[in-house]
Amino acid sequence: MPNHTAMVADSEIQLRDFDGETEDSDSETELLIRHSGRGQTTKRGSIATSRYYLHDYSATQPSGSGAATSSTSSRSSLSAAGIATGFFSNLFGNTSNSLGRAAGQVRLRNERSRERDKYASDTSASASARTLQQQQREREQQERNSRTGYSSFGGFDTGLGTSAKLAKLAQTTQTSYRGSVAGGTTTSGAGEATAHGITESVALGVRSQSGGVVHKRYDAAGATSAAASESASGGGGMGGGAGVVLQQTVLDAENGSTTVYYQKNRRRSKRRSLANLCKLCLCGCWRKWFSPRELRARTVHLGRATTEKFPPNEIRNQKYNVITFLPLVLFEQFRFFLNLYFLLMALSQFIPDIRIGYPYTYWGPLSFVLMVTIGREAVDDLRRHQRDHEVNSQKYKRLTVNETPGYEMVPSSKLKVGDIIIVEKNERVPADLVLLRTSDKSGSVFVRTDQLDGETDWKLRLAVPLTQKLNKDADLFNIDASVYIEKPQNDIHSFIGTFSMHDGGDETGLNVENTLWANTVVAAGTATGIVIYTGCETRSVMNNSQPRSKVGLLDVEINGLTKVLFCAVLGLSLVMMMLKGFSGPWYRYMFRFVLLFSYIIPISLRVNLDMGKAFYSWQMQNDPEIQGTVVRSTTIPEELGRISYVLTDKTGTLTQNEMVFKKIHLGIVSHDNDTFHHIGQIMQNLAPTILSQSAPGGSGGAGGTSGTTDQPQQPIVITTKPMYSGNRMRHPEGWREWEAVKALALCHNVTPITDEDDNKSVSTSSTYTSSAGGSTSPTKSVINIESSSTEHQYQASSPDEIALVKWTAEVGLTLIARDINSMTLQMKTRKSKGESQDGMLQFQILQLFPFTSESKRMGIIVRDSGSGEITFYLKGADVVMTSIVQYNDWLSEESGNMAREGLRTLVVAKKVLTEEQYNDFETRISAARLSVTDRVAKVAAVIESLEREMELLCLTGVEDRLQDGVRPTLELLRNAGVRVWMLTGDKLETACCIAKSSQLIGRNQGLHVLRSVSTRTEAHAELNNFRRKQGHALVISGESLEVCLQYYRPEFLELATASPAVVCCRCSPTQKAQVVQLIQHHTGKRTCAVGDGGNDVSMIQQADAGVGIEGREGRQASLAGDFSIPQFSHIAKLLLVHGRRSYKRSAALSQFVIHRGLIITTLQAVFSAVFYLSSVALYQGFLMVGYSTLYTMFPVFSLVLDQDITSTTAVTYPELYKDLSKGRSLSYKTFFIWVLISIYQGGVIMYGALILFEDEFIHIVAISFSALIVTELIMVALTVRTWHRLMVLAELFSLALYLISLAVLHEYFDWEFIWSYDFLWKVSIITLVSCFPLYIIKFLRKKCSPPSYLKLS
Repeated sequence: MPNHTAMVADSEIQLRDFDGETEDSDSETELLIRHSGRGQTTKRGSIATSRYYLHDYSATQPSGSGAATSSTSSRSSLSAAGIATGFFSNLFGNTSNSLGRAAGQVRLRNERSRERDKYASDTSASASARTLQQQQREREQQERNSRTGYSSFGGFDTGLGTSAKLAKLAQTTQTSYRGSVAGGTTTSGAGEATAHGITESVALGVRSQSGGVVHKRYDAAGATSAAASESASGGGGMGGGAGVVLQQTVLDAENGSTTVYYQKNRRRSKRRSLANLCKLCLCGCWRKWFSPRELRARTVHLGRATTEKFPPNEIRNQKYNVITFLPLVLFEQFRFFLNLYFLLMALSQFIPDIRIGYPYTYWGPLSFVLMVTIGREAVDDLRRHQRDHEVNSQKYKRLTVNETPGYEMVPSSKLKVGDIIIVEKNERVPADLVLLRTSDKSGSVFVRTDQLDGETDWKLRLAVPLTQKLNKDADLFNIDASVYIEKPQNDIHSFIGTFSMHDGGDETGLNVENTLWANTVVAAGTATGIVIYTGCETRSVMNNSQPRSKVGLLDVEINGLTKVLFCAVLGLSLVMMMLKGFSGPWYRYMFRFVLLFSYIIPISLRVNLDMGKAFYSWQMQNDPEIQGTVVRSTTIPEELGRISYVLTDKTGTLTQNEMVFKKIHLGIVSHDNDTFHHIGQIMQNLAPTILSQSAPGGSGGAGGTSGTTDQPQQPIVITTKPMYSGNRMRHPEGWREWEAVKALALCHNVTPITDEDDNKSVSTSSTYTSSAGGSTSPTKSVINIESSSTEHQYQASSPDEIALVKWTAEVGLTLIARDINSMTLQMKTRKSKGESQDGMLQFQILQLFPFTSESKRMGIIVRDSGSGEITFYLKGADVVMTSIVQYNDWLSEESGNMAREGLRTLVVAKKVLTEEQYNDFETRISAARLSVTDRVAKVAAVIESLEREMELLCLTGVEDRLQDGVRPTLELLRNAGVRVWMLTGDKLETACCIAKSSQLIGRNQGLHVLRSVSTRTEAHAELNNFRRKQGHALVISGESLEVCLQYYRPEFLELATASPAVVCCRCSPTQKAQVVQLIQHHTGKRTCAVGDGGNDVSMIQQADAGVGIEGREGRQASLAGDFSIPQFSHIAKLLLVHGRRSYKRSAALSQFVIHRGLIITTLQAVFSAVFYLSSVALYQGFLMVGYSTLYTMFPVFSLVLDQDITSTTAVTYPELYKDLSKGRSLSYKTFFIWVLISIYQGGVIMYGALILFEDEFIHIVAISFSALIVTELIMVALTVRTWHRLMVLAELFSLALYLISLAVLHEYFDWEFIWSYDFLWKVSIITLVSCFPLYIIKFLRKKCSPPSYLKLS
């Protein structure tokens, strides 16, 4: 009988990854390692060979006896799939019948794997440096160790004298060895292992030269034990099963070293396997559905569909979906203690021993409350869904290969990453794009980003040069190109990407100038781009916060009061039990008392409040003075009555985003709207002089724009000479006006555009031909210039520059053409006969220095094409231009005057350069632009060398036109005690101008600008400077805000919240939401955020009351807000009138409903105390339900019509709003006053009924209940401050219903007693005693200490 049978197969099976194993995990394999060769560790990519060995562990021999027999191995080739199947079946204990089952389990921890890798890496460093002689010596040593019972591991001797590293390895790699066979137990040569014994060791299997397998085990001390195991083929004579061991050999291709892994199957419990499988499934589902999505970089191929899954491109403002709606709504409702308490009370009625009355008396009101709430939330969320669907259904052109027109119309929600789409003029960009092509030959396009960052400036975006040079859009599918994109992030000012052409090998780096972010708008032309981010990965969405369920402060306060009432219920029940005695089933009686007194916490409170909120919302939407107001969240109208901070956007909210040229100062004379026509006359008077000095042949052409359409006449080209460049004292009349207008017409970055074919082709290289065939319906973002029969449209990165160019056209000097290298102006003149003639001034653009936030100025160097004169024009803020221009005595004073008027000032200057001066400057700036280090600083230094002793031309004032009624609205809010903060993404100078012009800052208040800080020391110094300026408004930038919040958050918030007004400029959307959150946490006051753009959504959602304005920047803010208004001036009435009424009415309503529950609970308590402390209900069944519904619901709910002052008084005296923020209408003081009133009235009614009743118990019910209903109706009448006809109707209707009930409900009332005279006078006496003293107290209080609104009326 053969001793061994081994079945060997080679296969590249992936090794099991044990790094995921933990201390508590169950490992179902045993790892046996033999490492030989030169001690090099295994690496990824090594050659792996796998073999199966069949071993029988039932027969062993002592180690070192030399009696080990050689095995006869038969090799059979197996497929990789078969080996893998056999290996996994072995892992889970499924072996063939002939081999039986091999059982056992070894734990393998991550620490052992890391320790073994560390040990192997240490040995590899030393092994690689050994010489051939050392390796020969090691082989001889291994042979000696083999003869003496030692083995070699990783190049180290592993006997009793092994190194400390191996001892440490043995200590850390403890495994459990458990063996079992069918017919007996497995014993080692030394008798160490039993069938179920545990050996703390590592089995290091070494295959001997003779074919046997010698197993060595090393314990912590380094001792060894060996066992030579045999296995019989077929297992017939062994009487036991055989174990299957998978041997996997890893060959290192570098030095030939090998590592052998044996993975031996162990039996696993099916129950444990099923539990682990379920655990893996649950963990996978949790990670898929609830874990945050991993953001990763991506590569998108042009014209090829992506295989990766990315978020859908949908705008979603909904709070719920079909699955989460009911659970989340119920959670929000039962989060309130009031609803949770009544749920427990209603559930208790299913227990017969503690049931009181009928279950519907508890389940009916609770179900009604839940149905009203669920219905309201469903309607609100359905409206959000419809609004989102409207935006998501907007269709765009997606390029296709097969379609006949070359594109297909798809809704924005169907766009995917990799789609190539076309965005037309004035269309919203639906997703984040990389710009591939534009309709302009230069590859440029202007976009409006005010919805993203709040800046009104148009931004220039550039297409990828490699795709812009293609002939048509369809060629994008014919190139082999890809775009590498960084992972999504919320920084809207940066982007990193690479465009690669695989066929040509060209690569181009991409930055933010090559992108179109979602929610921006193409201002002119068309843009073709490839979608790179969709849905929640777009920049705009990542800068927005998720919508949250807002809970009003009134609801929080009522929730606190219900907890107090619950304690009162427990206390009252405990007092009853103490009087009754804790005998028998006292806990049952205790719970019955809790149920009897549960009406002290009225479930109808939620019903009345929710219906009241719906009524307030309806009133707001139907107010004729604020038409267009929409209430999108009906849960928080009372919040508008307790606002302490209003945080508003600037662009589009306070301003109309329309720049108007208001004033120009020339040093000796100032012009405004009333005198601008004088400048036009001066320009017309100078025109003949300029025409007479034109170049030869220039005056010979026919002038004017008149002429036939087929043969347009050539315009006159005026080549002006430096007619005024001599002595400055000899300037003729009109020189200042001419130079100022020419400077404003040249020093800018404005491009005239001509739209053709319905705005589909826009070129920035426009000419001065007539654009009569252009667009007939330009958008609001494009300014039209009408000049005789020619209409010009302009686009620029700043609306200020458009306003300046528009003004120069009005006075006679029109910009009609511009490209990268040249500019053409049209000058009008008038002949003596009244015929008009137009002349052209041509200039060559030599250098352009754009505006930056750091320099606060922009410049241009132009050459007159006729005279060759080179002029450097510069315009900028007065704070930087003062030191650049020549000395003057008027600039500082006049700029201050304009700033106080709220105008945005610009100082314009010029400097004439000689040819030598310009050539020297060009050489220096070219060298600076090629510098590798400090390029920006060197270029700025070269430009500053020109900015010296420049000639001051003029000072201009431009107004950003405010929304209607902004100034009086801000004045009202300031008088009402509301602090207004302006959060804008615009520049600091612009923010300061608007703050002054809108009177956000009072006339007697100063303005402190916190300079830019970057360190802790600078922040400390600036905050100390501001602390010394009491009563000043604060202006701070977003960067400085971050630094102050990082180092001095409490100190900064204390100073800022005490300031009368705060202006935060250069704020990102995330920073706006952060500021709102900081105010809420620091002050505990209620905040209101007002905005109109997509960059305001986060702020609106974070505020306690978010107000969106539906304006020209889109509807995103309006859709996300709790309230939507058409203009900012409506916020005054929304807060001062509707907010006041909502809060006052809800406070009175809630307190009266609580009083209604307290008084009937007092009746029940007195009744139980008198009648032997019995836990029996005083009023049964329908009376309890009818009390809070039919008999008192309409009069109590009619309190929502009450008002303390008229809307005119509220707006005329905004100071009345200050008291509302203190929360005095609903406080613990007013609550306990109503508690005392309820105890008094309940005691009077119950004791009066007990005293006056005669012989039957039913008379007590009739007298007390009738007195209770009449008392409630009288208390409503005493509470009303302004009567409404519906209030009177509700009182009479409820009284009539009760009288009908007296006649119908014979089981509760004695008919004969009801119609008796005794019943009438007894009820009247009890009601008079309960109500008349309260009326006397109210009358005296009104006379002695009237509220402030009564003093005004």
